[in-house]
Amino acid sequence: MWKRMASLSPLVSSSKSTLLNQAAYGFNIRKSLSTGISTPVKHGTMLKEKTPFITFVLGGPGSGKGTQCIKIAQTFGFTHLSAGDLLRREILSNSEYGTMILDTIKEGRIVPSEVTVKLIKKTIESSDNYKFLIDGFPRSEENRIAFEHIIGVEPNVVLFFDCPEEEMVKRVLNRNEGRVDDNIDTIKKRLKVFSSLNLPVVNYYSKRGKLHTINAVGTVDEIFEQVRAVFSVCEAMK
Repeated sequence: MWKRMASLSPLVSSSKSTLLNQAAYGFNIRKSLSTGISTPVKHGTMLKEKTPFITFVLGGPGSGKGTQCIKIAQTFGFTHLSAGDLLRREILSNSEYGTMILDTIKEGRIVPSEVTVKLIKKTIESSDNYKFLIDGFPRSEENRIAFEHIIGVEPNVVLFFDCPEEEMVKRVLNRNEGRVDDNIDTIKKRLKVFSSLNLPVVNYYSKRGKLHTINAVGTVDEIFEQVRAVFSVCEAMK
């Protein structure tokens, strides 16, 4: 199902191509970080005077993207946003919006993209920071389109944590977080959903020259060294 080399090679850059892409894209990252200007899209508008520097962090369950987001945030000063956490927080707030989200989930329906994006937008606009990691979103082309329509910018950088299925299954089973969906059958179903919905997003940003593929096999520090290469310009500007 998840044939890493066969299925992903036509969609994402190879490691060598990724390094070349990082070098070529470095100037644009430097310009965006220094001016706060992202690639504009036709719809939507941000209320902040300084356009946010946005990084999408994509990867299947167990790919390690959450762990890497923590290190990126600590090292480079990004604010880490998880779409799932934002939804859960809104539910716990007992707001009218949160009640609607909870009812949607209870009915087995997917929370509309517009709802999730508006929560992301609200958080971005209320933050004093302008550098954001958006973890696990967009999950689909519908999510992507809604984000660009409502927020009004494309991401500056897209990280994709490329990890073999067997490794992701092993990690999820071993993390022992007590989640009811941490069993092998459910994990494989989640991987199927990820493959069908998320890879078109990966493919889209690869064609846009924004994708940086991270080999997500190795120690946390080994993987982070690849991530560090993408954001090295941030260190240079401190």
